[in-house]
Amino acid sequence: MTTIQFPRIQYPFPSRLNSQVAAAQQHVEDWVHHHGLLSTDKARTRFAKARFAWLAARAFPDAALHELCIIADFNTWLFILDDQCDEAEAGKQSGFLRSVMAGFMEILRSPDPHTPVNDAPLPSALISIWERMKAISSPAWQQRFITSMEDYFNSCLWEAENREKRIVPTVSDYVRMRPYTGALLADVEAIDIIEKIYLPQQLLQNALLKRMVQACNNIVCWSNDLISFPKEHKAGDVHNLVLVLQHEHQYSLQEAVDEAARMHNEEVAIFMVLEKLLPLSGNEKDYELLRYVSVLRSWISGNFDWSMKDTGRYNAMMKEYINA
Repeated sequence: MTTIQFPRIQYPFPSRLNSQVAAAQQHVEDWVHHHGLLSTDKARTRFAKARFAWLAARAFPDAALHELCIIADFNTWLFILDDQCDEAEAGKQSGFLRSVMAGFMEILRSPDPHTPVNDAPLPSALISIWERMKAISSPAWQQRFITSMEDYFNSCLWEAENREKRIVPTVSDYVRMRPYTGALLADVEAIDIIEKIYLPQQLLQNALLKRMVQACNNIVCWSNDLISFPKEHKAGDVHNLVLVLQHEHQYSLQEAVDEAARMHNEEVAIFMVLEKLLPLSGNEKDYELLRYVSVLRSWISGNFDWSMKDTGRYNAMMKEYINA
């Protein structure tokens, strides 16, 4: 097997870690077992190595414990859902996924999602997360979060349909859809309720800030692709920036890795330039905007540090491919 030289990735701001990380990790472990989310020995072994609460603790370094546990549970749920869909043959079929995800959307939209059909582990766990989110949020925020989740589920269906039809996405299609397949937009919406940063809607729609969010999303998702491409490559899944670049341009794997790294680094440069152009007004409202941007920073550096230092989710396969 060809050995890949992993690109050097650095960010011009440090990663931070929430001081409540140990308590959050213990909560996540108890919560996962309470809802019966780990049904196989393989899933239990993988979960034990993952340390999902550490990702939330790096991404939301100033959140209080209650809020940190909510977002840690949410991201853990997303990872477990992704793994179960990857492992189950039925989970690769768009018709099956459409039914499952319609059920999840019904939970988010229903005033009372407690039904016998929702007693299964994944629906039950989602209800647990959603009830706690609703208790600390406004109806307007809830609607924005529901929209972001619908976008995420639709992007999962797009991937499943590609697999069914054996379609390798073009680079432009992949770049367009990747912000949704990573579910990071839902996490960005959660900045409001998890870190208690309440920016006015007018500011959230500011073109410069929206581009910063897009850059943050691209950086996080593309760094994930650089780290996880051995996993997708081994599984025959082409939904990875490295692999779509390799396919479209007939690159070697090293050339594709280098190009993905170049694209990633370009987004980091864009993020830093835009940060200097923030629409600061010279009053106390600036503090909230700067706090918001600091969480975007934490997602960028924290996600990478979690992937490389904290979790065992990618290490084994990376060692097969990569000379770091």
